[in-house]
Amino acid sequence: MKAAVIYQPGGPEQLVIEERAIPVAPAGWVLVKVKAFGLNRSELMTRKGMSPGVSFPRVLGIECVGEVEQDPSGEWKTGQKVAAFMGNMGRAFDGGYAEYAVLPKEILYAFESHLSWDLLGAIPEMFQTVYGSLHLALKIAKGESLLIRGGTSSIGMLAIQLAKRQGLTVTATTRKEEKRAALLKHGADNVLIDDGQLAAQAKSVQASGFDKVLELVGTATLKDSLQCAVPEASSV
Repeated sequence: MKAAVIYQPGGPEQLVIEERAIPVAPAGWVLVKVKAFGLNRSELMTRKGMSPGVSFPRVLGIECVGEVEQDPSGEWKTGQKVAAFMGNMGRAFDGGYAEYAVLPKEILYAFESHLSWDLLGAIPEMFQTVYGSLHLALKIAKGESLLIRGGTSSIGMLAIQLAKRQGLTVTATTRKEEKRAALLKHGADNVLIDDGQLAAQAKSVQASGFDKVLELVGTATLKDSLQCAVPEASSV
């Protein structure tokens, strides 16, 4: 099989395409024929040597989609479509940048879909991130107002759509006026042009503040984003 292997941290030139023997799955693991995988900032950091505990050589890739090739236990049937992500994939053990990957059962998720593999490859980690942000962290609920700061990112676009499906009123931001139409097309109820000082603008849309805020820009805007949220009620 072909695999993209990194032997030492550094620039993209450190990724070497080489021929390797197809690995054998031990007990509790499954051999997956990789059909597509996403590219993540996490892998960029690992490639640069910024992921403590990762040893080299390593096949990167924290997510992939494909088909079960072989399961020693017989639990997973050959040809079953699966998605895999996280769980130290591409860090403690080789990941998805290869034609085959041996993966632990606990990070495999069966699915059936008629979507093409290139589309399916973009789903696992992105959907997990958005679902976790909206439901596990923010615990969104129908009828709430949500501010998504950084709405034109892939995460932001998906968050708009999932939040709307849950019945929220969504306001999204962009730094470019020409991106307004795209945010509205993806379901945003309101769009704010972010000049770095959003709190004053936000009051024109949600005078009392937003019930929930999803910050996707970074630490530089975090304090300002917090000022856009409904103040926490005092317990005194």
